[in-house]
Formats: sequence, structure tokens, C-alpha cells
Amino acid sequence: MSTGALPVVDGGTEARPHWRLARAAVLVAVFVCAACGLVYELALVALGSYLIGDTVGQASIVLGVMVFAMGVGALVAKPLQPRAAAAFAVIELTLALLGGLSVLGLYAAFAWLDLYGPALVGTAFVLGLLIGAEIPLLMVMLQRIREQAAGSAVADLFAADYVGALLGGLAFPFLLIPVFGQLKGALVVGAVNAVAGLALVCTVFRRELSRRARLVLGVGAVVVALCLGYAWVTAADFEVTARQQLYRDPVVYAERSRYQEIVLTRSVREVGHSDTDLRLFLNGDLQFSSVDEYRYHEALVHPAMRGPRGDVLVLGAGDGLAVREILRYPDVRRVTVVDLDPAVVALARHVPQLRALNGGSLDDPRVRMLNTDAFGWLRTAAERFDVVVADLPDPDETATAKLYTVEFYALIRSVLAEQGRLVVQSGSPYFAPRSYWSIDASVREAGFATVPYHVDVPSFGDWGFLLATAGTVPPVLELPADAPRLRFLDPGVLRAAAAFPADRARLNMPPSTLLQPRVLDYARTEWRGY
Repeated sequence: MSTGALPVVDGGTEARPHWRLARAAVLVAVFVCAACGLVYELALVALGSYLIGDTVGQASIVLGVMVFAMGVGALVAKPLQPRAAAAFAVIELTLALLGGLSVLGLYAAFAWLDLYGPALVGTAFVLGLLIGAEIPLLMVMLQRIREQAAGSAVADLFAADYVGALLGGLAFPFLLIPVFGQLKGALVVGAVNAVAGLALVCTVFRRELSRRARLVLGVGAVVVALCLGYAWVTAADFEVTARQQLYRDPVVYAERSRYQEIVLTRSVREVGHSDTDLRLFLNGDLQFSSVDEYRYHEALVHPAMRGPRGDVLVLGAGDGLAVREILRYPDVRRVTVVDLDPAVVALARHVPQLRALNGGSLDDPRVRMLNTDAFGWLRTAAERFDVVVADLPDPDETATAKLYTVEFYALIRSVLAEQGRLVVQSGSPYFAPRSYWSIDASVREAGFATVPYHVDVPSFGDWGFLLATAGTVPPVLELPADAPRLRFLDPGVLRAAAAFPADRARLNMPPSTLLQPRVLDYARTEWRGY
């Protein structure tokens, strides 16, 4: 219920003629500030997901710290209420500067200082503190325009706040990231944040500001604009420099696709060799080195090709290297490749060095390319395949862990033809033994009999695979009688590959499932420090 106007806004004792417009301006500011605040939160979560790979962990840290800090910020704002308008303007300028530069600063901490964890917590706390101070100050400002019942004022403010958060939540993945990318997207939001805060204070509440306060805010606005503008101009160079810091060899190609960061590096090998070492990284994880990738791909593909092989399904492997080995068998009629990211496939098709490495395999008329999620595609697939090659990224992220679960392997079993074989790249039984044997347990839980084996790939170290067939009779680990001439794998090497040393003997690990992705926890802890 309205009880009349307070004199703070316009110096009078009667309600202003345009009080409805003034209240609307405050609610619009709440709306915009809420959208910006949520974008800052999502930007920190997304950056942690890209750099660290732990989406759930990063989200828990960011949201937990920020919500706690928002509560602290609400308390800290209490002494600022007598000068609510000026305090709000200062907070918005500070939030715009720190929020706009947050992604850039955290990326620098990750690339140069190895302080990403502490920097993330500190950034999330400071941003949460500032965001938490907004609502109490805006509540005071709203009541100064025209006082109303506390419940009604709270309802208005939180309605605008929550709807603004919806806008920010939708704008981040569907507008800011695709159009601007993470670095520039945060800068854009910072600029919007500053404009919204200053516009409200310098119009509706301008009479509350002393001449000195206006001067200070003006100088602050110029400083924020210069900092954000400079960061915008230098963002591309900064990203290139920071990215190169993360890789030993010169970066020759880099792209952030919808799903991941794709980086190609190239260097001339040392120790008197002239071979070019071309390496592909996805989200910082090495996928192959051109110097020794043939060891990995020969071990992955050829043991599974013993038997019927007319129709082959490849899950992942958008680089075309596994497909290259499959196509060396002339009786292969069709190869279906399911890889989520079309950017990786385009790279394999169009970058000359990579195309030379894979032999143009993805353009072979026998190859059908599907850019979709392997899990979702398998749920509706009606075809049957003689061989399934699961060459998927390691299960060290939430998104990929589901591809190493009992449910996923059960879906593969449903598309496997009679006498069909499955081969799974399973990580390192030396560096990550719990992960490796958990994957084996998951495959067996899905109704397969398995033969574990491992080979030495210098770029990766000791690397493991699983050859499996449906049922209780394990497959025979041998090369096909008509296998092409191979550079690395021969019958003796393959027999030795099935032997595991005493310090890396089989572990009785539980399987990984969708609801309990144990392999994700194992992978995170075992690879730490490598």
C-alpha cells in the first residue's frame, strides 16, 4: 500500500508526477544487473569446465562461494544505505570492471601462474560480494521514489531479478559465447553492467549525488571504459599468447568450437630427426602425435578386424586416423563414423598436414559421417555392425564419463551383429589402473567377455585397450590372417600385449554407471600430477 513519497529523490514532499517511470527504471536496472550477475557466474563455471574439465566440481565451487558471498554482501551493504545511490553506482562500476575482466584474469592465472584454484575462489567471492550488495541498495532506492509495503516492494524486486537471471542464463550459451566468445563476452556484459548502473543513478537519482560524487563517478566510468576497451582490443593477442604458454610446441591452429577447444601444434623433432611432430589437443588433452600415432591406431583397430567386418561403426575418431586403418581392408563395405564435433571433422578434412596423415579417409565413398552425440544416436539406431570401435575422449569430464558406463556399452551390444567385436580405448593401465579396470568391469557388466591388452605409445606411455565380444566366451586376440603390412603391431607384440606385470595386475573394480560414474572420480584423481 502506498503511503506517500519521501523527499530524498526530488527534494519535495509530494509524489513526483513521473514516479511510475522512476520505479520502472529501477526495476529495469534490477533486471539488467541480475542478467549480468548470472552471466558472470556461468562464465566462471564454463571457463573451469574448459580448463579443468570438472563441470560438476567447478559449478559447485563457483555457485557455493558466490551464494555465500552474496549473503555477506547483503550485510556489508547495510551501512551504505544512507547513500544508497552513490554506493550502488560505485558497486556497479567495480562489478563491471572485475566481472568483465574475470575470464581474462583467470585464464592468465591458469596459463602463467598455476594458481587457477585460489584465483577462482577469490574471484567468485568478490563478485558474489558485490552482487549481494545490489538488492538491499536497490530496495532502499525503490522505496525513496515511492514508499510501499515491504512485501510488495520485495515481490517487485525479486520478480525483476529472477526474470533478468533467466535472460542472462539464455543469453550466455546462445548469444554471448557463439558471437563474442568467452573473453569478449564477459567484456560486453561488463560494459552493459556499467551503463545500466550509471544510467539509473545519473537520471532518476542524480539529485542525491553531490558534485564531488558526480566527479568521482565520472572518473571511475572513464577508467572502467578504458580498461574494458583496452582488454577488448588486445583480447585476441592475449588469448594467442596465453594459449601458447600451455603448449610445448608452436600452435599452428586453434579454434573454440561449440563443444571444445581444438588446438594443433607442430614442431620439428629433436635428436637429429627431421620428422614433423603434429599434435592434436582437445580441451588441452593430447589426442595423437603424428610421430607415433600409428602404434595407437594399429593396436586399436587391427585386432578387432579378425572376423566379419563388412559394416564397421566408429564412435569418436573424427580425426580420421582410425578410419584410415579400417579402410586398409578392401572387404569393408561401409564405415559409419559418429563424432559429436563437426569442427574436428572439418579440420581432418581440410588441414593439409592432417589430411595427409589420415590419407583423406573421411572422404572415402565408403564412409558415412554423422555429427551427433554417440549415446543419443545409439538409443535409436536400428542397424547392426560387425565391428564397433569406441575411440572416445578420456572419461575425465562429466560429458565424456557417460560414454564409459554400463548403459553405454549395453547400447553398443544392441547394435552389434552376431560374431561382432567391440574394441574400446581404455586409458593407461599404468598411470590410471583403477580407471582402466573399472572400464573393463563396465564392459563385462553390459554382457561382454573381454580381453584386456596394452602397448607402449611414447607420447602417451603405457596405453590400454579392451577387445570384447557379446556373451561369455572371450575373443581371440590375434591379427587377421590377411592383415596389411603394419609398422608396429605383429603377432609377437600382440601376444605380449595381453600380459600385465605384477605391479599392474587386474584390479577388481566396480563398474561405472550413469547414476554413479565412478570412472570419472578415478580418472580425476589418478591423472592428477601427470
